[in-house]
Amino acid sequence: MIWAVGDIQGCYDPLMRLLEKIDFDPGRDTLWLAGDLVNRGPKSREVLEYLYEIRDSLRIVLGNHDIALLAAWWGIKKSNPTLDPILNDPMAETWLEWLRSQPFMQVDLKLGWVMAHAGIPPEFGLGTSLHYNRILQRRLQSDRAAEWLKKMMGKNEDHFDPLGSDLQHERYMLSGFIRMRYCTRDGRLDFDQKGAPTKKVRAKGLMPWFECPVRKRLEERIVFGHWSTLGYFENDEVCCLDSGCLWKGRLTARRLDTPERVAVQVKCPEGISPSGVEN
Repeated sequence: MIWAVGDIQGCYDPLMRLLEKIDFDPGRDTLWLAGDLVNRGPKSREVLEYLYEIRDSLRIVLGNHDIALLAAWWGIKKSNPTLDPILNDPMAETWLEWLRSQPFMQVDLKLGWVMAHAGIPPEFGLGTSLHYNRILQRRLQSDRAAEWLKKMMGKNEDHFDPLGSDLQHERYMLSGFIRMRYCTRDGRLDFDQKGAPTKKVRAKGLMPWFECPVRKRLEERIVFGHWSTLGYFENDEVCCLDSGCLWKGRLTARRLDTPERVAVQVKCPEGISPSGVEN
């Protein structure tokens, strides 16, 4: 069986309950993980330790909180009490070298699914997105990864400028892969709005990126996370699996290897109270 799981964010106990509920067997099954494995949740170290142990049964994409962990490891930004146990563990280097080897996209044409943490930027189809995924992977795995990531931090690019620099292009794709939620009708990304797509939000001319009228459609369906205020959502083109486990919501798994829409959830009482701020 092949299951996709939404944002875990260090919520180890709900993850274990979910895997038990779907009868996950790493010797038989595969997990697609939509990013944000760690950060803010109470047991980020335990999550990373477990996932590394079953790494041969995983297909992962990196999320913004996974990038935050790498940034803390390289001293680009401050750590926090939920990441410190990872950074202070004797296995830290092994885990983090493994983490930075992961892509920003996963594709299985036979299954008909594509996965990215926040989604696929509306300006690009599958081929161009895969091209930039490879570029970002090379940057993150290079000897100058820390220097590159520092240039990526603190600025989101809201559109792709064909005449822009390589730096601008890479910022746009990274922003799209790991931070995107809303866009305007012409496909320009908006990173300020983080709530649910209410009538009030839509009145501002904003819409979920996957509703953009000029978005390049893919033949494959896109599974993503990152958007807890949207919650578990799917239509014929996309499936959002971030159901707010961190915020005392639910952790969701969605079966990918069957035409039926099979989703399984567990409650997450170990989470933290929603603060109204989501990054």
